[in-house]
Amino acid sequence: MSSAAHSATVTVTGHLMDTGILARILDDVLEYGGDYRIETLDLGRQHEDESRALVEISADGADLLDRILMRVQIHGANAVDPGTATTRPAPADGVFPDDFYSTTNLETLVRLDREWLRVRQPEMDCGLVVTDEDGQQVVRTVPVSDVRAGDAVVCGAHGVRVELPVQAPRGEEDDFGFMSSAVSSEKPQALLVRQIAERMREVKAEGKRILWVGGPAVVHTGASPAMVRLVRAGFVDVLFAGNALATHDIESALFGTSLGVDLAKGSGVPHGHEHHIRAINTIRAAGSISAAVESGVLTGGVMHAMVQAGKPFVLVGSVRDDGPLPDVYTDVIEGQRAMRAQLPDVGFAIMVATMLHSIATGNILPASIPLVSVDINPATVTKLADRGSAQAMGIITDIGLFLEQLARELAPE
Repeated sequence: MSSAAHSATVTVTGHLMDTGILARILDDVLEYGGDYRIETLDLGRQHEDESRALVEISADGADLLDRILMRVQIHGANAVDPGTATTRPAPADGVFPDDFYSTTNLETLVRLDREWLRVRQPEMDCGLVVTDEDGQQVVRTVPVSDVRAGDAVVCGAHGVRVELPVQAPRGEEDDFGFMSSAVSSEKPQALLVRQIAERMREVKAEGKRILWVGGPAVVHTGASPAMVRLVRAGFVDVLFAGNALATHDIESALFGTSLGVDLAKGSGVPHGHEHHIRAINTIRAAGSISAAVESGVLTGGVMHAMVQAGKPFVLVGSVRDDGPLPDVYTDVIEGQRAMRAQLPDVGFAIMVATMLHSIATGNILPASIPLVSVDINPATVTKLADRGSAQAMGIITDIGLFLEQLARELAPE
């Protein structure tokens, strides 16, 4: 790559035409103010054959060219001659050098000297920091809030390449291939649930963990008993949520209501609007959710089941929260760190009825982890994909019906 010429040639291999990858690369080059010339395009002759393209990208300046090269890497396009990585010290705590490499969530490798090192826990919108562990160089993603002055930060686009997840040709996907199509409410839900259940069994058989991200609609729709069955059956290994899901789940367990509505009768109850804050106060008096379970104050619900099963949960709050519960992280940076700490060994993520927590979790997950979003609102899945979580696929349905069907598949009564 010649900085004087301000051009570089990238290569991309895969099912370029039927997936639209090549078109997206060229669109991004133009959108970022660059230009392109397709040097070669070797198209696969049959639908199972991969295609390969060599594209020369040019820009008015070396910095702009680096930005474009970083951008097209989200589609798996890598420089033909990547060179070796350059590192610069972070100028201050919480500050990257100006030309830091902005990461994708794809599997990433960095070449230091002559050796390619695989980046630990890929995550989008972070930097890459090189450290020494037991005499060996290690590269890891670091969010800007966690970088420290003097850290060796990878800068520019040189010496970095990414790997796209393996994609089957169209028509040859495995049983989980239904998730590769566009978000729709018209797919046969019973089939989708059976296929998700089968994938969850496979993940558990591989020794991987299943991550759930949940919103309060799990409780509002009366789906808590189904969720409890899934926890007890071992299909919920870690739960991410906000103050609301835990609060209304505990309100339901203590008072039989959610948002003051009787879950058995569907009608309001006297002073029911107070129940959620009284539930919070009860747990605060106990000291924590776990303490409330151990003391016998909390005897049912999703959070009770998580504690009894010894499964971790991370509750991260917002400025809207009442209380909040004592287990809730009110510092969002600390909450992000707690969420990241639970990602090792996660092999599947399922997000139900929550937009903000789904997007937040999607942003910290590697692209190699399959991600399913289930919501009555199609915008939730669309926003996940718009934020860069290309592995996010969705089912548009009522969460109560979905969880009941999934529980029937995985944890029959």
